[in-house]
Amino acid sequence: MQFPLVHVSWALADKAQRPACDTFFRDVFGAKTAYEILITPETAGLGLDREESLMMIGDTMVIPIAPAGRGMEEGNPLGDMLRRSAAPGRWIGLALKVADLAAADAWFAERGFRRHYDAGMEAHYFLVPRGQALGIRLEIVRQDMPNDPRRDSEWRPMGNDPLGIEGLQAVGVSTPSLAEARELFAGKLDWPKLGERDLHEARCAAFAMGDTVIEALEGVAGSDVAQHARDIKGIRHLVFKVRDAVAAARRLRDSGLPLIGEVEGRFAIHPDAAHGRLIWLTDQTPASYPSVGSRLGSWT
Repeated sequence: MQFPLVHVSWALADKAQRPACDTFFRDVFGAKTAYEILITPETAGLGLDREESLMMIGDTMVIPIAPAGRGMEEGNPLGDMLRRSAAPGRWIGLALKVADLAAADAWFAERGFRRHYDAGMEAHYFLVPRGQALGIRLEIVRQDMPNDPRRDSEWRPMGNDPLGIEGLQAVGVSTPSLAEARELFAGKLDWPKLGERDLHEARCAAFAMGDTVIEALEGVAGSDVAQHARDIKGIRHLVFKVRDAVAAARRLRDSGLPLIGEVEGRFAIHPDAAHGRLIWLTDQTPASYPSVGSRLGSWT
């Protein structure tokens, strides 16, 4: 079954953090806001429990989500989940597109996954809780995101962002062992294996997930990757491909942002300066990786 990526989501502990986070994405990555969900008198009356911005980085949608309205109350399920997920190094998960939700439900059920449906949204999406997918919360989605520009098959990103981003190359996931990752991604989810290689602090196994790549990382003993797999779990990083890594690194340094990694391989803004998350940039494409670019506009 094909699973184009709809969005990557992360949590903020409080809606007061949203303006700075949105500004970071706009100023650093040239992100464009496709849509905002905000607390208004009308939405508050409907019980809205969050605020979020649907941010387009190139043709990838990233959504920082903060508790608001009823989500500010202790015991609110979504608010509590966001507060738990807002620590540095944590992401919420991935939303994946399907054309037939009932068929997708049956597909996941056949492979032994439990599915969760939020009340009133049974026709739109279901969740695979993070405990079943190496700490990744999977949202299997039938509907389109509001004002998603990728619905237009003719739409293309502007291509003039500050960093020269070509697209999302990979999503990195920490794992206690590559054997466990192979069992999940290649076995239960049937995502094709793309090969293995050594990265700093970790052995990486790559799998094709629709229109991007999952990088499963088994960290060497005592490494940050191993600690992430032990204490945090789930998504550890994103990797965006840029046209010119040297030019992108120069732009970031000129903006006063501290960098980690190697420009000749891949580098990132230090997570302390990136709202606690790790986002790599590279102009290299590993052997066997597909070309970058969302397939939502051409997929049915």
